[in-house]
Amino acid sequence: MKALLDGLLPRLFPGWIVEQHFKCIPHQGKSDLDASIPRKLKAWQIPGDRFVIVRDNDNLNCVDLKARYVALCQVCGRPETLIRLVCQELESWYLGDLQALGEAFANPKLDNIKLRKRIADPDQWQKPSHELARIVPGFQKVGAARAMSQTLVETRNCSRSFQVFMQGVRRLAGE
Repeated sequence: MKALLDGLLPRLFPGWIVEQHFKCIPHQGKSDLDASIPRKLKAWQIPGDRFVIVRDNDNLNCVDLKARYVALCQVCGRPETLIRLVCQELESWYLGDLQALGEAFANPKLDNIKLRKRIADPDQWQKPSHELARIVPGFQKVGAARAMSQTLVETRNCSRSFQVFMQGVRRLAGE
């Protein structure tokens, strides 16, 4: 996630600089994220800073998961925290923009009618990373995140969870 957002956000928000205008804090899995949220939300004291929690849904009940994070943020005194869930994995955002996928992996044939029909709703795929491994030889998550950060285009991405994430970040950015 960090590899994607560190490259994507400055491209989509010109002028944003990593570690100056935003900071992505990686975690070692969902348990680490869940354990660190209360510590970070309570300890962070810089006025005007805002938080975004974004993670893969990983086939959990998204309503229950979001409600759990909302409650946790309220308990920590940060009810304004933006919470966004990726349905189901980050790779669904890549499948939502096949042109970007083709550009990232120097294979324009990845953007074809047959695949567009097959992946019409990338958020419905249970394991989009498996589909990417099938269609992109040598697919690796971190390398793909870096490559996709340079090619994803907000306006043509058909992943609903990507669109909702971007709308939330734009709202926080004051656009």
